[in-house]
Order: sequence, then C-alpha cells, then structure tokens
Amino acid sequence: MSQRSSIALATVAGLAVASALVSPSLAQTAMQPGQPRVAQAPPAPARQPVRPAAPAAAAPAAPAASAVAAAKSSGEVVARIGNSDVTADDMRAFIAALGPRDQAAVAQDPALLSQAVRIMLSNRLVMQELVAKKYDKQPQIEAQLEKVRENALVEIYLQSVSNPPANFPGEDDLQKVYDANRASFQVPRQYQLAQIYVPVPKDADKATVDAAKKKADDVQRKLKAPGADFAAIARTESAAKESAERGGDLGLLPEDQIRPEIRTQIAGLAKGGVSDPITLDDGIHFIRLIDTKAAYTRTLPEVREQLVQQMRTQRAAVLRQNYLAELLKQKPPIINELALTKLLDGKKN
Repeated sequence: MSQRSSIALATVAGLAVASALVSPSLAQTAMQPGQPRVAQAPPAPARQPVRPAAPAAAAPAAPAASAVAAAKSSGEVVARIGNSDVTADDMRAFIAALGPRDQAAVAQDPALLSQAVRIMLSNRLVMQELVAKKYDKQPQIEAQLEKVRENALVEIYLQSVSNPPANFPGEDDLQKVYDANRASFQVPRQYQLAQIYVPVPKDADKATVDAAKKKADDVQRKLKAPGADFAAIARTESAAKESAERGGDLGLLPEDQIRPEIRTQIAGLAKGGVSDPITLDDGIHFIRLIDTKAAYTRTLPEVREQLVQQMRTQRAAVLRQNYLAELLKQKPPIINELALTKLLDGKKN
C-alpha cells in the first residue's frame, strides 16, 4: 500500500471515532513520546524490484481549506440524513482537527471529504438509534463514556501544556540541526528506466516457459533491428500494462530500490542503451536507461517544513515528560505492590 493510500485510509477511518464519541477537535493526532530523534536518519524505503507497474506520482499539495471553499456561507448544508445536517462549518472543523499529513491527503484527494461525510452521517444515524433506545444511559456504558472523556481531556490538556512556543525552532537552531543531520537528507542516485516485461509464472510448466523464452527472443530481435523504437515495442509487447502505455517508462527510481540483478546491468549502459534480457523470479526483463540523476543532498529550504515539524514534535515530547515528572515529584505516587500481586494471583486462580 502506498503512503498516500495509508494516510487516506487513516483520515477517513479516524472520523468514525471523532464524530461518534468526541468533538471534532479531539481527532487531531496526539504527539506521543518516543518519536525518532532528529539525529537519526529516516528509515530507508523498502527495497523493491523493478516491477511491471510504476508508482504514480503524488499530486502537489494544496491548502486543505480549499476542499470546502465552495461553501458560500458558514451555515450552508453540505449533506443531510433524516433530520440531521452536516454544514460547511462541520467540515471545516473536521479538516482543522486533522494532522498536517491527513490535511495534505484531503487536499490531494477531495473525494476523501465525501467519504468522511458519509461516515459522519452513518454515525449520526447510529447515535439517533442508540439515544432512542437509551443505550447511552446504561450504567456500564456511562462508565465507559466517562473513561473516554477522562482520557480525551487528559490528552488535550497535556497537548496544551507541552505545545512549544510558536517561534520554535529559531533559524539558528534549525540550521544547527540541519548541519548535524545533513547525511540523512542525501538523495541517492536515481535512474530513469523503461522496461519490456515478459512474464514467466512461478511453477510454470515447460511449455509455458518455452513460450515465454520464444517471445523474449522475438522481442530481442525487434530491439536489435536498425532504428528500433523501444517505446513502440514496449507498447505492443510488454505485459506490464501500466508502464507499457507509457512506452515502458518506469520513471525515476532510487538506486537502492532497484534489484541488484538489474542495477548491475544498467551500471554499464550508456544513456539510451538497452540491456540484454534479465531473468528474474517473475519473468524476463529488457531494461532501457533513459537518464541518470546524480546523488545530491536536499537543501534546508527543501526540508524546512519536515524538519520544523520533527523538531516541534520532539520538543513537545520533552515538555510533556518534564511536566509529568514535575507533577509526580510534587505528589509522589504510593503503590501497594503487594496488593497488586494479590490481584494478579486472584486472576490466575
């Protein structure tokens, strides 16, 4: 699953809790202690072979508020179910309560708002039914709701007392952290590749394997013909439909995400050169080197937003820990470990 898809699912799924149990402001992602330190390089992306389909490029981010800009007034109804309305204000509050990454996902795919509205309306229908049945008045349910309310209030309060100043980090601090972590902002060499793919299913019988090899031989003959057009051949011969429509173009791929067998082959190719057939566990590949982009280090302006967010998250975690430590110092807890042990012993029996 792509990163964008993961964010999108989390954005929509998170509304179920936000709209059914707590106010929209509680949907904002909490900053938790234990986040990766700035000094550590971000985790390397999973190694992926060059496969038939190339990942689609993410759409450029836009302000999330634009997704509901069509609402003409704050009270305009954008959806209705029974006697319950969802207004433009409701959706603005929902968007404002999302974390930055989820806001970016909504901006890139406004259809997520439609999904969110549907979940909100479904939740309201359920709420109407459970209130009519006085389900929320049952003692055990009231106790659970009180616990949810207590946890939500504690989290909101802790966020408020651990929120870094608006001017943090300053330019000097930002520059120092960037310089200390410059290596983590290095982008590896990238190759723009195109491929023609002849599949060979795993555990295929001899006849299937022979047919695939025969087709690969035919593709190779066409590629070696004078004036051969790799893109045209890819469109008609490659089994990778998505890339075939683009003349086999796989886009720019980081060097460390290309399978070693292919990386070895393209290392010796001139720009525009085509490899010999490469047999992998999924089939036979012909690779064309379209272009090479040298490794480079992302500049501070390029990573500023990411770095500021990470530094603020880490500072918030420290402030939260310090606040809790001071509270516990002023009123140290007293725990009866023996009584706790007896409780556990009772569970075992």
